[in-house]
Amino acid sequence: MNNLFFKSVFTLLFVWLVSFQTVAENMKKLGSMNVHYIAIDATFLTPEVAKAYNIVRSRYNGLVNISVMDNTIEGNPAKTVRITGTAKNLAGQSKTLEFTEVKEGDAIYYLGQVSYRNDETINFDLTITDGKETHTLSFSQKFYVD
Repeated sequence: MNNLFFKSVFTLLFVWLVSFQTVAENMKKLGSMNVHYIAIDATFLTPEVAKAYNIVRSRYNGLVNISVMDNTIEGNPAKTVRITGTAKNLAGQSKTLEFTEVKEGDAIYYLGQVSYRNDETINFDLTITDGKETHTLSFSQKFYVD
């Protein structure tokens, strides 16, 4: 199967997750950026999609998906940014996150992975910059092992 198939499946999966779990999807306006973010259990991905995007599909691995839209332009198009940050559990253990940029047509996603234990809350502290503005996004997500 080709890469286009995997990208289509990946896009459909995120559209479904966002529409089905609107509570889990969040958006914050940060200057000229509308930042959409979601953190999910990586087992929600099919093995094929996880492989296509080099995502470790495990009961102990989460996926962070960030997309940034430009709210100063009509239609709020996707915006290319740089994202850095950390994930910290309540015991204070911290891990540097690495994000991979994924472009699919007009859409741009930034994907990062985080490991966790059952019933663990992870606090995310991210820095998002487009070269003109730099903003901080902080949020928490509780993960469970299936």
